[in-house]
This record gives sequence, structure tokens and C-alpha cells, in this order.
Amino acid sequence: MIRHLILEDGTIFTGQGFGSEADTMGEVVFHTGMTGYQEILSDPSYCGQIVTLTYPMIGNYGINRDDFETISPFINGFIVKELCEVPSNFRSEFSLDEYFKIKGIPGLAGIDTRKLTRIIRTYGTLKGAFCSEHADVDEVLASLRSAELPRNQVETVSTKTPYPSPGRGCRVVLVDFGMKHGILRELNKRSCDVVVVPHTATAEEILQLNPDGIMLSNGPGDPKDVPHALEMINGVLGKIPLFGICLGHQLFALAGGADTEKMKFGHRGSNHPVKDLLTGKVALTSQNHGYTVTLDSVKATDLEVTHLALNDGSVEGLKHKTLPAFTVQYHPEASPGPEDANGLFDQFIDMIETFKKEGINVCQNA
Repeated sequence: MIRHLILEDGTIFTGQGFGSEADTMGEVVFHTGMTGYQEILSDPSYCGQIVTLTYPMIGNYGINRDDFETISPFINGFIVKELCEVPSNFRSEFSLDEYFKIKGIPGLAGIDTRKLTRIIRTYGTLKGAFCSEHADVDEVLASLRSAELPRNQVETVSTKTPYPSPGRGCRVVLVDFGMKHGILRELNKRSCDVVVVPHTATAEEILQLNPDGIMLSNGPGDPKDVPHALEMINGVLGKIPLFGICLGHQLFALAGGADTEKMKFGHRGSNHPVKDLLTGKVALTSQNHGYTVTLDSVKATDLEVTHLALNDGSVEGLKHKTLPAFTVQYHPEASPGPEDANGLFDQFIDMIETFKKEGINVCQNA
């Protein structure tokens, strides 16, 4: 079937539709990773977005049962240059087309993804819509330009009720703002006794679980759309060690008095270099975010910048100057890779153990 992608600036791309035949609308973004499309399409941080992959051929190793970051994807659409219709991998169970039909996700193949990426890099992220070749383009464009994108993405993707993931080690309360399962996997690998709670959990509810540490997960959208989380963060800060990832990092910054802002086209890829200002080391990181902590806003707070992106100088890590809490903007669980920053989970466990034994400020080790 022939399918159009219409951007709010009036640009039209025409290609071959796959997956669901449904029309859709969302913010069009691009990801520069060469592999890991299954983790990308199932990352809850892409809730409501139409994701463009810049690598030319996608789908060659199919879809398997092991690499999902959530049970049901929340993306609104998927765009590729060339779709591999006959995957070849011993773990493959579905082709991308078959899986998208099952999940009701529309895809678009055969367009110039380089041109689309250059438009987004030049003008910033744009709203876009998928429609059939028979649709009234002017009508779709008018509807697209007047549409307001949803701002309740965290509510959409977060768990509605708490649930345990048992272990015999440290008890960690994982606040689900749109958690990737890779984060839970890394905590379980370290024998953590994890309790996953909704984004609406209060500080009192979390402390009643008697945790040794708290983790703030990744998630979609603007951190300023989750104001209730700031009171929770300030309510637990200093009482238990804290580690935040991606949206959790941005919420930690807002709770500490810093500010956040929307980026022109965001960071979405698997090869973003980040410098650790404490050690001088550089790690290649997996990233997916459209908002960032404003660098100048950190100066008047009790927070300290620990990591910077080498490509654009944006804030990639923070720690509290006097309390056991640190956060990073990137994804150390490496889903998809690389695994350069995976040791941050060990650093979090070390912080918990030191805090339990000594009951003192351990943030200098973060």
C-alpha cells in the first residue's frame, strides 16, 4: 500500500506502508543507531512519536522474544529507508511487518530518510502524520498544524500498581516514569530486591517500603509535565541514596532548583560521547531524550555537573554536593548498547552499601 508522511511544514514523503494500515500522528524524531531497532521501538520514552531510523536497512534480524524494553510498544509510527521482509537470525520469530500488524503500529519504508533527517536537524522536530494515498492532503495538513500533542505520556506508560521483582540483595524502589526493562534487568543481575512503583508514588509511600535506595527511571515527554514527582524526590532526598536516569535525571534537576529546556532535535542514538568531568574518561552512550538540563541554571543550586556531552556541551550528569544522589542523562543499561556506562549500577550499589554501613555523606564517591 502507498502511504504518505506529511510534515507540518508541508513537506510530503511518499513510500510503501507496512504494518498496520491505520493513520497516525506524532512528533517525528530520528535515531542514529546501526542496530537495536527492537529495543528502540519498544522503549517507552518514544511514546507518541514517529521514529525514523537513519541506518538504511532495518528488519534483517527480525523480532525475537528477548529484546523488548516493554511488553507493548507506545510508538505511533516507524520510518525506514529499506525494510527487510525476510529476516535471517536464529532468534527471529516475526518479521518487522508481521509484528507491527499484531501490535497495530503503522510503518513507512522506501523514503529518503537522509532528507527527512536533514529537515529535522535544520528546523527541529516537527509534527507529522501518516495517511493513505487517497487522503485529502490539505485536510490532513490543516488538522496536523492545529493538533496539540499529548502531554500525559508518563501517565500513559507508567505502571498503575506497584509490583515486586524479588532478590536477596539491596531493596531498591524503582519509580516507573516509563521504565525500560533493561534497568530492571541490571538491578536484578546485582541481586537487588526491586519494588516498581507508579509515577504517582509519594515520598511517604516509598519510605514505607523501607528501601535501601531509590531509582528514578527514564520516561517520555517534558519533565515539567510531571510536577508531582518533584515533591516526592525532595521528600526522599538525603534519607536514602538516589540514582536517576534520563527523565529521572531531569526531574532530579528540577527538584534541586535547576531548569530544563527543549532541545532542537534531541539526542537519539547509540554512539554519543560523554565526558566524566571527575575522571576525564569518555564513554560512548545510548541516548533518547528531547529535553535537557539548562547548564547555567545549575550554578545557583546544591547540584554539581559531573558529565558533559562532547558533541554539544549539554549536561549529561549531576550529583548533589552534600547528599547521596547522582543522575545521568544517558542509558547505562545499554539497551541498545554500548555498555561503556554499565558500571554506574555498581556505583549505585556501592553508594547504598556505604550509606548503610556508615550513615554518612557518600555523594563524593558518585
